[in-house]
Amino acid sequence: MPWTSRRIRPRRVAALVSVTALTLAVSTSAGSGPLTAKAPTAAGPVALARSDSHGACLINGGPTVQMSEGLPTPNGYSRSTGTVRALTLMVDFSDAPGSGPALSRFREFFPQTQEWFRTSSYGRLDYRPETPIPDWLRMPRSFRSYGIERGAPFDPGYRRLVQDIVAAADPRVDFRAYDFLNVLVTPNAGPSALDTVLSVTFAGNTDAPVADGVPVANASFVYSRQDDGSGSYPQTGYRVLPHENGHVFGLPDLYTQAGGGAVGHWDIMSEDWGADNDLLGWHKWKLGWLDAAQVDCVTERGTTQYTLTPLARPGLGTKLLFVPLSRRTGYAVELRTHEGNDESVCRPGVLVYRVDANVDTGRGPVRVYDSHPDSGGCTRSPNVHAELSDAPFTTGEEFRDPRRGVRVRVEGVDEEGNVRVGVTRG
Repeated sequence: MPWTSRRIRPRRVAALVSVTALTLAVSTSAGSGPLTAKAPTAAGPVALARSDSHGACLINGGPTVQMSEGLPTPNGYSRSTGTVRALTLMVDFSDAPGSGPALSRFREFFPQTQEWFRTSSYGRLDYRPETPIPDWLRMPRSFRSYGIERGAPFDPGYRRLVQDIVAAADPRVDFRAYDFLNVLVTPNAGPSALDTVLSVTFAGNTDAPVADGVPVANASFVYSRQDDGSGSYPQTGYRVLPHENGHVFGLPDLYTQAGGGAVGHWDIMSEDWGADNDLLGWHKWKLGWLDAAQVDCVTERGTTQYTLTPLARPGLGTKLLFVPLSRRTGYAVELRTHEGNDESVCRPGVLVYRVDANVDTGRGPVRVYDSHPDSGGCTRSPNVHAELSDAPFTTGEEFRDPRRGVRVRVEGVDEEGNVRVGVTRG
């Protein structure tokens, strides 16, 4: 069945809750199969970076969980390491003709998206967008006639649209050469992104249209301009595409019906506007961007001391601690600082969050714990869930779960910005 991705901006939550509730019941986040003639590859690296000591931390969800946070990611998603080729098409309609050169639309997202993934992956993902058709690809029907709404992809409107894209592009495109498809729709098609976010990623449908012998079962659609109303679109508008492509690599939505309240801007799969933000360490491990030596699985009882290096900083060092609570869930601990894709972090420190592999995408599979609840946060970036912006713990502060006997205490910072933490298991 198709899995979709759709985001809710905080100030539009009330108006969209009923719609989201309906669509989540159908299907929520994105998955993919590679658009090549080869057999499907596993998500991330050839094998998850792990050792025997990581066994207890390989949490996993039940077979019915949609886009589980579990490890390893199932087969069927695009590779997230090495070179991936993204077929990128710019599409317009008779009732929404492209304004200006199609390559101007392309440049709204590139090379920024490439650079974002290069930085986040420490250079392990070589993302290559290709535009064999540099002009607007005109669809044979008007945009209105497709009936595109915030519904599940591969509804009749999307099926017609994908079929028309394939028919229009196939004479000039060998679909077997690409790992996934980006469709950059002319931004005057559909409502403003401030009113309704139509952008969606879908995959996993065995009935997907076929081109050059392969199913076009993996595509990210970007509509309108993903502005947050702050006037920062030229700097931040491109980040809707890294979010959508995150689904292509097997990552779930971290927002919920209440918006980004569970994770805030600490992961682009939660909020992709406003303050710059990277991916959580758990996601970087899931995607194959962290080595086994950079992830410690905390299983011993008592208190153990660790030194965390900043997650955004390339190089050696421990980037992620995970405290398994069961075979489904556990606590993750990482150090977030003002660097890399996290350049807008307003309170650096140790981020603690719970990962639940048994929770569907868009239902809150991750929850960040706030070191300063009800403070209002420390960012004033428009439409960002500000309350969690000051969530990290700093020297002398600690996270406690008395019921589980878990404690994470920040002990101090060294000259290089690494942080010492003590983790206690009861």
